Amino acid sequence: MTNSPPAPGWYPDAQNPRLHRWWNGQAWTPNTRPSHNAEAIELDIERAHDPSRIQNQVARATGGRQTGTGGGTLFTEPVLVVNQRAKLIEMANEFGVFDQHGTRIGGVVAVGQSTLRKAIRLLTKYDQFLSHRFEVRDANHNTILKITRPAKVFKSRFLVTRADDSPIGEIVQENVFGKIRFGFVVGDQPAGGIFAENWRAWNFSIKDHAGAEVARVTKTWGGFIKAAFTTADNYVVEIHRPLSDPLASMVVAAALTIDTALKQDSD
Repeated sequence: MTNSPPAPGWYPDAQNPRLHRWWNGQAWTPNTRPSHNAEAIELDIERAHDPSRIQNQVARATGGRQTGTGGGTLFTEPVLVVNQRAKLIEMANEFGVFDQHGTRIGGVVAVGQSTLRKAIRLLTKYDQFLSHRFEVRDANHNTILKITRPAKVFKSRFLVTRADDSPIGEIVQENVFGKIRFGFVVGDQPAGGIFAENWRAWNFSIKDHAGAEVARVTKTWGGFIKAAFTTADNYVVEIHRPLSDPLASMVVAAALTIDTALKQDSD
């Protein structure tokens, strides 16, 4: 009698006990995340996502507008709900991405964080000036986009690439004061951007190269416990029509760009 392979899931890494590695049911993948022992304590309320809470987020952000149906992936859903994983002490950014019904369709994780970098993040404000690398992963934990923010002083710049590191474009912060703007640059040509609707930078309009709005990003309130005790932020990305690359990838990266450039740096 032969034993069947373990079910897909996160398992302790054989080489590094501080990590869990994703087993896809057939083989180990390159994707890892910190083990619970290595991470700061998470809030019990966030251990399992609540679809009804996510649906309420969508209703508040869209004003109850009909948003249509999607294909169940990050690039085919008309609404993406990006919720930051709540931790009492945040050592590394991690976001879950859900469709409008509360089904998890992907995630975003910070990668390449050494023990020293986590200590810097915990004990100082200097981490906001250092480089940051993120991976956007689908529901099966396969990396589909990579986002790198090089070290910065005042303005942030994000390099968006595919999983094989081939370039897609850049998201470049254009100003520091007033209504914040980010420009999309593809092959040295402007390709649209992200525009804050007020100086507090809560809601954003995403436009194409012709200035037509193709998506909106709305920050939603995560609840009293999260607001009082964690740095977790939640966003609803409403995409008005199907988009093709490179604009589609820029929009998927938009909520993470806003959070890292503005919200995390202000903490």
